[in-house]
Amino acid sequence: MQQPSVPPTAPAFDERLTAPRSWWLIAGLIGLSGALVMFPLGTVPTLGGLIAAAALAAVGVSSYGSARVRVVAGSLVAGDARIPASALGKPEVLDAEEARAWRTYKADPRAFLLMRSYVPTAVRVEVTDPADPTPYVYVSTRDPEGLAAALEAARSEAAAA
Repeated sequence: MQQPSVPPTAPAFDERLTAPRSWWLIAGLIGLSGALVMFPLGTVPTLGGLIAAAALAAVGVSSYGSARVRVVAGSLVAGDARIPASALGKPEVLDAEEARAWRTYKADPRAFLLMRSYVPTAVRVEVTDPADPTPYVYVSTRDPEGLAAALEAARSEAAAA
């Protein structure tokens, strides 16, 4: 039996950097604090405070935790950035210690960073396009080896085309 072919638009790598469960617990506690603030005003304002504070906190956690990292159609898509693989150098897998170094004292202010504090590992890729002033791309990921492999495959595809 033959394997079905993967369409060229299917992502070679796809990850959503979701917020940890503890952040959702904190969002619930923020809702509870909204209710406590409104408690002296009565039952209806208490429920309104609970709903409003919890909803605002949930929107904040959800929007921060909705960043996606994908390698699709020969490009790295990290958050709002879309960078063709032909403009990227060799990806470098960063363990937790090295990723922290690139987030802090090794960081270049011109670099594109998609960082999430709750994801300890990352991939750093140099931008080889001479017209682009961005020296490198730093992307937090829970699967740095998988992202690096997908980027290497996209780069070799771009070089062959």
